Amino acid sequence: MFDRLDQIEVRYEDLGQQLSDPALLSDQKKFQTIAKQHRDLEPVVEKFREYRAVRNAIADAKAMLAESDPDLRAMAQEELSSLEPQMEPLEEQLKVLLLPKDPNDEKNVVLELRAGTGGDEAALFVAEVFRMYMRFAEQHRWRVEILSQTESGIGHGLKDVTAIIEGDRVYSLLKYESGVHRVQRVPATETQGRVHTSAITVAVLPEAEEVDIKVEAKDLRIDTFCSSGPGGQSVNTTYSAVRITHLPTNTVVSCQDEKSQIKNREKAMRVLRARLYEVEAERIHQEQAKDRKQQIGSGDRSEKIRTYNFPQNRLTDHRIGLTNHQLAMVMEGQLQPTIDALIAHYTAERLKAEATA
Repeated sequence: MFDRLDQIEVRYEDLGQQLSDPALLSDQKKFQTIAKQHRDLEPVVEKFREYRAVRNAIADAKAMLAESDPDLRAMAQEELSSLEPQMEPLEEQLKVLLLPKDPNDEKNVVLELRAGTGGDEAALFVAEVFRMYMRFAEQHRWRVEILSQTESGIGHGLKDVTAIIEGDRVYSLLKYESGVHRVQRVPATETQGRVHTSAITVAVLPEAEEVDIKVEAKDLRIDTFCSSGPGGQSVNTTYSAVRITHLPTNTVVSCQDEKSQIKNREKAMRVLRARLYEVEAERIHQEQAKDRKQQIGSGDRSEKIRTYNFPQNRLTDHRIGLTNHQLAMVMEGQLQPTIDALIAHYTAERLKAEATA
């Protein structure tokens, strides 16, 4: 591990030297590439230097224990008592930093929510969970663009909604949200106060660039139709909405904006590429494909990853046994503690796998 850290530090210094060369500024693309590589290595190098400083200080303190002066020996022992407990946590942090990066972590995401078991109540919950993610996105200053949504016939419910979320490391924070989310509460239409159980599905797909996935024009069927929902008369009477079918996989994507068919087509292609990228990733990584199928399922309440129990103000994440009794705050977008716990759990699992590999 430490040989590798030495090599990373040398590479970091080399990149720093390249960035200080004025000639590099004339090639902005190369400059940005080197700057990103330098920035990516910085956390590892800083932590390694912190570790090395503590290690050297311990060596110096141990050398002082051989001194004849009792005051110096006492001072050295006091330093060792303070420094030695820092070593193991620093080593663990370095191991985490050296884990292979998920290549999708820096990507934007396509977020899809769909009502499952529970009819109108599930549709209402889709709208509430989508609002929760919008609040979370606001906290991180991410940009959200709704691509399509289908309203239910009651209240403010949504049968489904698809959006693109753009920003810093969006996928890295949202990737563990994919799965079936179950809600337990008394619906507004329930006259006898009984708690009902409904379920929705959440899918978080890394957005694919054109270089990630190539889509041939001959493989597409593109249909246009009138948009529905809010937006005014010009929306509902012009063929601005777009439906794209990828014939080889029978993947269908629809998108409707206020007026522009061209804009709708661009958005639909972004979603299509994300879905095809996911299919390709599943083909290459069979184990990941199996995990995802278990997470997403069909929307049945038994295939849950998380339960939102409103009568008990409780959120439970069943994958890691996490319980949070501040559900009201979670629904306002206070998701970070839950996401941090998921990241910590899966990082620990990866460390175990590395150790046994």
